[in-house]
Amino acid sequence: MAEHLTPLDTSLLHVEDADRHTHLGIGALAVLDGPIPDHQALVSVLGERIAACPRFSQRLRRRVLDLRTAEWVADHNFKLANHVCRIAVPGPGTDAELFSVVAEVMSWRLDRDRPLWEIWVIDGLSGGRWALLVKVHPCIADAVATVHILAGLSDEGITHGGGGGPEPSREHTGWRGALRAGASVAVDAMIGAMQAEQTLRGVARFATGLVRPITPLNGPLTSRRRYTGARVSAGEVEQICRAFQVTVDDVALAAITESYRNILLRRGEWPRADSLRTMVPIPQAVLLPRLPVDEDHPVVRLRMVHARLAEATMAAKRGNAWMAVARAIPAPVTAWAANVLSRLPQRSVVALAATAAGPDRPLQIMGRHVSAVYPIPPVALQLRTGAAILRYGDSLFFGILADYGAVAHADELARGIEAAVHRLLARSRRPRQAGPVRDRHGLSLVVNN
Repeated sequence: MAEHLTPLDTSLLHVEDADRHTHLGIGALAVLDGPIPDHQALVSVLGERIAACPRFSQRLRRRVLDLRTAEWVADHNFKLANHVCRIAVPGPGTDAELFSVVAEVMSWRLDRDRPLWEIWVIDGLSGGRWALLVKVHPCIADAVATVHILAGLSDEGITHGGGGGPEPSREHTGWRGALRAGASVAVDAMIGAMQAEQTLRGVARFATGLVRPITPLNGPLTSRRRYTGARVSAGEVEQICRAFQVTVDDVALAAITESYRNILLRRGEWPRADSLRTMVPIPQAVLLPRLPVDEDHPVVRLRMVHARLAEATMAAKRGNAWMAVARAIPAPVTAWAANVLSRLPQRSVVALAATAAGPDRPLQIMGRHVSAVYPIPPVALQLRTGAAILRYGDSLFFGILADYGAVAHADELARGIEAAVHRLLARSRRPRQAGPVRDRHGLSLVVNN
């Protein structure tokens, strides 16, 4: 029996359909030590490991008028060569050239007539290095699962995975599961109407936070992307967490906040309290916290981020989240809601920020050590910048995908993140002088100077 997409996954397709410049490919970039393997041998090994996951040889079949969710069917024309590609970076082969190639690949929409994934083998990097770029559609795997797909392709994925491969972990709970078998058409229609009403309320709550004054950092998407990465010491981030009793997510978002603040200042715009609202996905919900770009003090800003994330998480648990609503609604309603959200003139949410757990051990592919793993988030719904964070080894990696027109030099955002972490680290080593500070939104904070 064919397996259907969940309504939530189907809504991702509708978001793409509503805007020709939106393509929701996500991915992971692995940088490896050389030498690069023989291409045919590498393709053969990747093919063997991919074969362990049936989803990688299936394509989507959509229904007329989207009256039912799309379903996965076998692609009888599947050819591995159509999905494993090779590309070389221009000289001198630094990370800057590598990230430019990633941006180019992530600018292309995945072909809906084929299985929704690609692997790019990238050679020509300095120091004899090479890279693997795994690109998938989020209806196959989310940001966390994409990293695990990469781990499944590694040598360790075979030796430690009990013969498994890159099997993406997905939740398959569609709206049909809520309907009793054999229920009458009238009962089905009534349940659908109730779910639609709940969806409208959820969309309304979600939308009220979107229409805000315009900033230079948001707006319609173009077809081009920029990509860059940042790398900081995980040990240093943990030292910051211990010093100020915050989480890794807090430190990461505080660093992103400072970098955005400096970009706004360089553009001649004074940061306001409502200048930067960020979409932060968590299990079963989406948070929309305002990040304190108006605050100059790095520790005060870190505390404010911590408090606002906690407050937003509690609000999400009370059900004020589109994601929580969208998992249980009929396909036509989900399509309508996704189309409405994609067309809203939202000018408040500027960026997506997501965290993912990285591989829990060092990886190798055909005996070559994986020295770095950068996540690649999506951009959509006029959110022109996405930042994803994961830990691999002793480093915390930031991957930043931006619309070409959002940040003229995406690299300045990455370098600003690194500088912000170093600034917090320096503060964490100072003698502590705790004192109460009041957030402009009424939250009582305790700040170590």
